[in-house]
Amino acid sequence: MNADTTGPSVVVAGGGIAGLAAAHRLALAGHRVTLLEAGPRLGGKLLAGEIAGAPVDLGAESLLARRPEAVDLARAVGLGDRLQAPGTTTASVWSRGELVPMPKGHVMGVPGDARAVEGLLSAEGVRRIALDAELPPTEVGEDTAIGAYVAARMGHEVVDRLVEPLLGGVYAGDAYRISMRAAVPALFAAAREHRTLTDAVRAVQRAAAAVPADAAGAGTGLGGSVFLGVDGGVGTLPGAVADAIRAAGGEIVTDAPVTALRRTGATGWQVVCGDRVRAADAVVLATPAGPAAGLLAPHAPAAAAELDAVAYASMALVTLAFRRTDVPALAGSGFLVPPVDGHTIKASTFSSQKWRWVTDGAPDLFVLRTSVGRHGEEEHVLREDADLVAASLKDLGAATGLAARPVATTVTRWTGGLPQYPAGHLDRVARVREAVAALPGLRVAGAAYDGVGIPACIASAHRAADEIIATSKRTDPGAGHSL
Repeated sequence: MNADTTGPSVVVAGGGIAGLAAAHRLALAGHRVTLLEAGPRLGGKLLAGEIAGAPVDLGAESLLARRPEAVDLARAVGLGDRLQAPGTTTASVWSRGELVPMPKGHVMGVPGDARAVEGLLSAEGVRRIALDAELPPTEVGEDTAIGAYVAARMGHEVVDRLVEPLLGGVYAGDAYRISMRAAVPALFAAAREHRTLTDAVRAVQRAAAAVPADAAGAGTGLGGSVFLGVDGGVGTLPGAVADAIRAAGGEIVTDAPVTALRRTGATGWQVVCGDRVRAADAVVLATPAGPAAGLLAPHAPAAAAELDAVAYASMALVTLAFRRTDVPALAGSGFLVPPVDGHTIKASTFSSQKWRWVTDGAPDLFVLRTSVGRHGEEEHVLREDADLVAASLKDLGAATGLAARPVATTVTRWTGGLPQYPAGHLDRVARVREAVAALPGLRVAGAAYDGVGIPACIASAHRAADEIIATSKRTDPGAGHSL
């Protein structure tokens, strides 16, 4: 336990993984931290649950291990020995009615060699990729939509059949609008330096190949896995971080929406939460863009306007448990679904094959899940649970031959859960941060800024916390108490 809790007082608004990571960082630095979460639980889109007695993640299920932030945080809060590599990472694409093994040798679906996608794309689509070498250079400028850029260089088929389903799994968005600079920064940088997109992809691949396997896995000692899970679910991470915050002297309050911020003097803040007002030396807004915009409007109207323009996509996860004996042999960890084929589901994960802890928890069951919904298709998410289950079973049957009835189902909706990153997003974020930085003791963090993945959210939280730590001065131990 950190005994020094007489440092500056900080209120963190938002109890998702970004807010928790910021509060954890600040508490360990000796700040007096209060985290206020609007809802009844912590964790945001990280949620552990169960189905028919089987433990499952009902939200995000894996940590990108090539970045250190999430793995380091898990270890810091006592989950290091529960990190687990996937049992299999072999996936397929359900394209034109067939399950085709996911091609190798690509960067977020963009191939470095047309031959790598011969089993997935038509002969015409493969030939179109080769034309990239003959086209004059295409300027990417300060940013560009990745789908539009790749289609111009290699044709629409590679976007529709590979880039779109891969990016859709991350952003629930439209590849023809998603920022290349934000979503695939290494490829964006390489595209600015090379004459063809093929050359750019190969440069990224060479750089990745030069990284040792253990470094690619962030030194996890788990075989250099690109992704890691947590025994019991990634959804157990928020609770572990919350426990660590409390152990360091921090306070966490749920069902406590922040409704207003007020300036006090040159640097102080008052945080209005219900009928209570809390004084603070600093504030971290780790809420979605909309609520952050509302709180910022009186103080940084330009930042509020930028955040108001951030669009969000909704999605649903349909988790299904079957008797293992009723399930046909299924290959790999699951499959992606190109939206162009018109199916309801956009992906399916075979949880019992991907994560050993799921099978260990329920060896007689086979658990899988499907995802539904992307930006502009919110009507799917609004369908009744039974309709989403029926649509998922229909698509699963067509893709895999699965005809069994599940013994249990659960639908988890993430309404407005995923911020969209159109071309120019990072410039918008820079403008927001510049405007907010003019307000002493105030910072922003979360999925709306630097990436929607767990490590990116934690990185934004650490950035916000570190800036407050660097600029804050120790105050009277009595300052910052509730008024």
